Amino acid sequence: MSQPANSDQRPGRPAMQKAAPGTTKRIFSYILHYQWQVAVIVVCILASAAAQAASALFLQTLIDHYILPLVGAPNPDWGPLIRILTLMACLYAVGTFSSWLWSWLIIKVEQGTLKNIRDEMFAHQQHLPIGYFDSHGHGDTMSRYTNDTDTLRQAISQSFPQMFSSAVAALAALVSMFWLSIPFTLFTLAFTALLILVVRRIVTHSGLYFVKQQQAIGQVNAFVEEAVNGQKVIKVFNHEEVTAEQFRSRNEELFEAAAEANTYGNITMPVVGNMGYLLYVILAILGGLAGVMGWGNVGLSGSGPLTLGTIISLLTLSRSFVNPIGQVSMQFNMVMMALAGASRIFALMDEPVETDGGSVRLVSVELGSDGHTMSEVDHETGHWAWKRAEDDDGTRSMAAAAKLEGDARKVAEKAREVAVTSPDGRYTLLKGDVRFTDVTFGYDPAEPVLHDITWFAKPGQKMALVGATGAGKTTITNLINRFYDIQEGQILYDGIDVKNIRKPDLRRSLGIVLQDVNLFTGTVLDNIRYGRLDATDEECMEAAKLTNADSFIRMLPDGYRTVLEGDGSGLSQGQRQLISIARAAVADPPAMILDEATSSIDTRTEEVVQQGMDNLMKGRTTFVIAHRLSTVRNADVIMVLDHGRIIERGNHDQLIAEKGEYYQLYTGALELE
Repeated sequence: MSQPANSDQRPGRPAMQKAAPGTTKRIFSYILHYQWQVAVIVVCILASAAAQAASALFLQTLIDHYILPLVGAPNPDWGPLIRILTLMACLYAVGTFSSWLWSWLIIKVEQGTLKNIRDEMFAHQQHLPIGYFDSHGHGDTMSRYTNDTDTLRQAISQSFPQMFSSAVAALAALVSMFWLSIPFTLFTLAFTALLILVVRRIVTHSGLYFVKQQQAIGQVNAFVEEAVNGQKVIKVFNHEEVTAEQFRSRNEELFEAAAEANTYGNITMPVVGNMGYLLYVILAILGGLAGVMGWGNVGLSGSGPLTLGTIISLLTLSRSFVNPIGQVSMQFNMVMMALAGASRIFALMDEPVETDGGSVRLVSVELGSDGHTMSEVDHETGHWAWKRAEDDDGTRSMAAAAKLEGDARKVAEKAREVAVTSPDGRYTLLKGDVRFTDVTFGYDPAEPVLHDITWFAKPGQKMALVGATGAGKTTITNLINRFYDIQEGQILYDGIDVKNIRKPDLRRSLGIVLQDVNLFTGTVLDNIRYGRLDATDEECMEAAKLTNADSFIRMLPDGYRTVLEGDGSGLSQGQRQLISIARAAVADPPAMILDEATSSIDTRTEEVVQQGMDNLMKGRTTFVIAHRLSTVRNADVIMVLDHGRIIERGNHDQLIAEKGEYYQLYTGALELE
């Protein structure tokens, strides 16, 4: 089997994805938002490196010109020595202050960069299509905000500046060594070339495993998040040991990658350090031998005998030259890991956002006496209208309908007839008339879920969708609010193709109550107000009364001010559902989608919840998905779906009389599953 172009499957190396090209450039594009801080940091690093190299050079002058002349002198003059020591102290002080200043400034750059990246990543995430979250583990996504950003933090605050500092320090030491002795420097370079070959082999292996470690962390986080959410299911089916074994398998992969990465990474400095000591000993022997034998010395500063001060300075500079190589090698591992994490972050930020393409907006209007004249206002009047763009008078949708045939064309034409449109064609009254015409859709276009669906829901009707699991019920509601866009056909909302309606406006017109309730950390009022953020406390309480949630809320410890945490874990499923219904009520949408909203609560609680939903549904076009057919008996229209096709349509009595699929489902002759 062929491998992806960007994978590494060579024997002995872990399968992994390499850091994406251009990742380093993108990281620095964020860092350079703090230009003056970066400029000061660079200057400080240069000053610190220069002070370190200069102090080593000072040793030669200090020993040869200030200390040795005092040895054995009958009346030593300590003044010059004190002055030179004072000068060296000032030099060290400059280096120390420079190191402190860039270390302090880098924190602002690091934290500011990560804040900007997290802000941009989260803002981008809000515009991703639902399909992205359906196909990516939530724990893996969370890992990008935690582990991956943490590795990037370490690279910005430590690795990048340390590598630059080490490189500058090594360069300064090298120039200083050439200044003192060219032969000794050339020998040091030859020895260093051997050291680099050894270090490169170590770093290559550790870098590969550090990248795999980041991927393994994401997989472990995704599994843990899934296991925590499904803890009750795990216990119900006694899968504790199986789940633990699955975790151990993933954790073992993380262990192996992390162990290999850190094994190679941790031997870098000992190898460099020991080889540095070996170089130090060799230089000391050669220097001592050259001094004893009286060999000459040639440097950029000139030629002459090899003095004791020169030997000591060369030994000090050799350490200053070799140590940064080990430091760069160590930081290189961290950089590899940071680049892997940054690649995952940027991969999320590069995901295609949800496309819109709509131009029709939802506005509040005042109706004229003729019922057709509409005036847009900036306050709520109880009347909403779809406002087309200036170049759209409705002929676009009419042209699309003309291409349809048979029942689909009749349904589309009828939508235009019943739509209430202003004389200029710019405004259409929002009534909740929804129609599907020859709609074909598949999450994978090659495998359709819906096949040539044509149906309509009149304003104010309660439309029930029933059928076996996988028949396409939830898919239909996902298409109405454009969580997904269809491949073929048309979905008309008050005679307007939903593809022409801006998604935020379309979803503002649709209230949704799901089977799986999501409550957020905050008070009960906050969770109800989530349906409309500008709703007052009184409006939230009225919505709770309307949906039968008020009575149980007032019994909570702090009533509406009770703080909910952990997705409302202290509430029953019915109570959580009532809050979600109140949330939809405060939004006051003209159309509602109820997706199996009562399927997970007991029959007695269902009666309370059903009353709340009935109050919410009054005067609204409503789409109800239900497994309990008893909850849809009062629906105006019931559609029975089977494998993505409508096989029956009518009200409860009509379908019972026909004794078809619905009759068999209702009487128990067939199971919904």
